[in-house]
Amino acid sequence: MSTSRTSPRRGEILAVLRAADAPLGVTETAERVGVHPNTVRFHLDALVEEGAVERQTGQSSGRGRPPTVYAPRPGMDRGGNRGYQLLARMLLSRLAATGSEARSAVMETGRAWGRFLVGQPEPYRRPTPEDAADRLVRLLDELGFAPDAEDGKPPTRIRLRHCPFLELAEEHGQLVCPLHLALMQGALAELRAPLTATGLEPFAEPDACLAHLGPAPQQPAPLQTAERHP
Repeated sequence: MSTSRTSPRRGEILAVLRAADAPLGVTETAERVGVHPNTVRFHLDALVEEGAVERQTGQSSGRGRPPTVYAPRPGMDRGGNRGYQLLARMLLSRLAATGSEARSAVMETGRAWGRFLVGQPEPYRRPTPEDAADRLVRLLDELGFAPDAEDGKPPTRIRLRHCPFLELAEEHGQLVCPLHLALMQGALAELRAPLTATGLEPFAEPDACLAHLGPAPQQPAPLQTAERHP
């Protein structure tokens, strides 16, 4: 869909609405832009759909239905490009400058987000290693890693054939790759899985990274309260 930034006419109409002292109707807008009202109506509908303009009910000058008028939505134009990758590079470069603290910070962050993204497991149920591995593979697929689990019950390795943060991993692999590992660890911990991600080999193969799975450390048994007898 074209946006006000990529459509000169649409951008012109939006500029007219922003410069007006009050909301404008189709006819008024068409007169100020110098085009046919049907053309303006088409672009106004598109601007409403984009969220850049809102329809309002104008004041009636007599009998009949009140006119429909248009006003720009308050706030910055949401069209155009985003610079999220640059933002990530800026933040990663600053984090990398903190030295040894950076790795522990990204590991903590990855585990926290892994727990959040995988969702809470069913109460009182601990998954089998196979179920946990399947859920991890689904999560990695949802995140864009194109996972390919090796045969095995459960698999001991998962190939990650796509990295959704490839350019960042190439520049700041010492932070991005541990983040991925910790994300898998956090997800499996949240599932109370009997296995965990024991390692991640970045670019271990020409077209893939390798995630390794193994038994999770045994958790201490819950404390039992001794019964008291009278």
